[in-house]
Amino acid sequence: MTKTSKTLKLIFKNDHNKVSTLSLPYASANLTEAEVKEVMDTIAKENIFAKEGVGLYTEPQAAQYVERTINPIFTTAKSKHPIAPAIN
Repeated sequence: MTKTSKTLKLIFKNDHNKVSTLSLPYASANLTEAEVKEVMDTIAKENIFAKEGVGLYTEPQAAQYVERTINPIFTTAKSKHPIAPAIN
């Protein structure tokens, strides 16, 4: 059975002018450009995400939906892999 998932990726520059990406796998699939820009601007303005003193999401750059499709070839009954459930 084919499985498709959609993730919203928010792309920012950080304090060191490098790219930082925030991935949201459970975001609504029909957000508008204005809605996403507003949220990204808020994230950048609040500047609450940091690692080792570097602000991670300080300047919004882009946003995109990324779709991933999994097409299983086979699985065993003992498989514990999350994308290959055991067959009954």
